[in-house]
Amino acid sequence: MTKKIPSVQIKSENNVADFFYIRGIVHYEFVPTGQTVNQVYYLEVMERLCENVRQKRPEIFANNSWILHHDNAPAHMALSVSELLATKQVTVLEHPAYSSDLAPNDFFLFPKIKEILKGRHFDDIRSNTMAALKAIPQNQFQNCFEGWTTRWHQCIVSQREYFEGNHSGIHQCGM
Repeated sequence: MTKKIPSVQIKSENNVADFFYIRGIVHYEFVPTGQTVNQVYYLEVMERLCENVRQKRPEIFANNSWILHHDNAPAHMALSVSELLATKQVTVLEHPAYSSDLAPNDFFLFPKIKEILKGRHFDDIRSNTMAALKAIPQNQFQNCFEGWTTRWHQCIVSQREYFEGNHSGIHQCGM
């Protein structure tokens, strides 16, 4: 008997889907209010992302030298999304389960946006969020990727065991 896995649905309330690299934001869009982030919606986002990479970073698009890292949300792992990314020859970096500490949005981008917007009141959250995204200097994106690399090395060395903090005592591969 085949067991059906329940789908997880996330309802939008001013959520932003964003994708960035070492030099800054490549693509972002606000999830429409009330939109469920499911595989159909995420597939559309992936199509727009691929087009933006093609337009904004044609050199990495042409030789397929970019890597997509997204977490294990059901919409991200859907077969239709995997097939699209395979068709577009996008390399996807596997994300270990329960590892939000490896998600640059969680440890860098969202806290940075909160820091910029903290203590302010405004009528238009979207335009202020866009301004906050654009206000992040390139060197901070570079620092983020250095931190991301360190976190991945910690994950590998710890053999995916749970850890928090710096753990500078861990001898990191190649560092």
